[in-house]
Amino acid sequence: MRVVLVDDQALFREGVSVMVNAQPGMEVVGQGGDGHDAIRLVDEVSPDVVLMDVRMPGMDGVEATRQIFSPARAARRERPVRVVVLTTFNLDDRAATAIRYGASGFLLKDTTPLLLRDAIRTVHAGNAVLAPQDLAALLEGTFRTRRPTPPGLDALTEKEREVLAAVAEGLSNAEIGQRVFVSESTVKSHVGGILRKLGLRDRVQIVVFAHEHGLTEPGQPG
Repeated sequence: MRVVLVDDQALFREGVSVMVNAQPGMEVVGQGGDGHDAIRLVDEVSPDVVLMDVRMPGMDGVEATRQIFSPARAARRERPVRVVVLTTFNLDDRAATAIRYGASGFLLKDTTPLLLRDAIRTVHAGNAVLAPQDLAALLEGTFRTRRPTPPGLDALTEKEREVLAAVAEGLSNAEIGQRVFVSESTVKSHVGGILRKLGLRDRVQIVVFAHEHGLTEPGQPG
């Protein structure tokens, strides 16, 4: 797994670099000090995961995340990239915004090497680095203006709508399977169908999508 580190404190970057390079199958392939560096490095070295400080002078991690996942840049990218924002504060509102723009979650900057390693592996697999329940709590209240229900939602089958709602609640595949009476492998197939039909990247974006369109509120579609 190819990792890029972006933080305005060089000493912090070096410490994280040592931790990442000590893990089997992981390598730091670039470092930067602000959001401009992050965008450039993603374009130049095609990392799998970017560890991005959310608060930096100049361009911060939120704006860099927005630009990294802009439709034009994503269309040119040959391989997917995941962003994990690093923050000093738990439930940081900037972290919530970065997740809305495409980040796969956040880590506190005082995390342990073990949690850092697991986070990189988790986002590389397309999952969030915080529990979906916590992700939902982080996003709650950030969507003050709900977007209209998108046309793509009509393409979902009834079962896919049930699975979407369950994913947004933070249920695991096993829990979803028990709720909708299908196997875990079938749940995975439904999740894949949801991602494809709605043009989303991963389960994190399903949670964001549901909150953005008010699908987690009583009486809403799905």
